[in-house]
Amino acid sequence: MNTDLGSIVISSILAMADGSPADFEQLVHPAAVDRENLVQPPSSRVPGPAGFYSTALWLRGAFAELGYEIHHSIVDGDLVAVNSTMSGRHVAPFVTYDAAGEIDAVFPPTGRTFAVTQSHWFRVDGGQVLEHWANRDDLGQARQLGWVPPTPIYLLRMARAKTAAKRSLAG
Repeated sequence: MNTDLGSIVISSILAMADGSPADFEQLVHPAAVDRENLVQPPSSRVPGPAGFYSTALWLRGAFAELGYEIHHSIVDGDLVAVNSTMSGRHVAPFVTYDAAGEIDAVFPPTGRTFAVTQSHWFRVDGGQVLEHWANRDDLGQARQLGWVPPTPIYLLRMARAKTAAKRSLAG
């Protein structure tokens, strides 16, 4: 049974790169909660497969060639921990949101690639992901993508991209 839990969780991580809504329906419990959605779009903050699929679309929208390499997984009861590397290429604006769901920052595309380690933790119930939280190397990703330290020109591009994103939501 532990191998099955590990496989379910690994499949849910890999689905972030190319899974369909049907894949998320199969892998994610209707009441599942993603504890990492504080900077994600409001559509990602709903429970269940729809929220997890929205997170996948948010990532895919900004990062081409999105992929995950699984290094290790450990199962203990209904808890599964996975060490992985996420990689991709920044090809479109990456928008983060504040606690109220308003646009917080917009990172214009740099065309650069990244590969960062992540540790994901899942609780599984009835053969589906019920809960997710993670530790990610966001600073490493930001450095690889040229977001930090920001140049004055990149800060200007960020301000323009944020204005454009807010206009697109309003219009």
